[in-house]
Amino acid sequence: MPASTITVTVKLFAAYQEACGVPEVQLNVEQGAAVALVRDRLIEEHPQLAQWRDLTRFGINLQFVEPDQPLCEGDEVVLIPPVSGG
Repeated sequence: MPASTITVTVKLFAAYQEACGVPEVQLNVEQGAAVALVRDRLIEEHPQLAQWRDLTRFGINLQFVEPDQPLCEGDEVVLIPPVSGG
């Protein structure tokens, strides 16, 4: 039996937004997939993001989470690469 698919909204910042050209995207993933899958899928589509793979932090619904945090239907995901500025 195939796993059920859910939709999450991904808010993009800094390098992720620049690479994707939009401030957010909607992705379909398997129910319970780890949030790191979102990062990996975006890197697959935009290989220039690979340099941020190990430096990206994750948030789900305004809470920082670990890369293995499972996703649920309707979650709002944020990918936060290192940023600098002043």
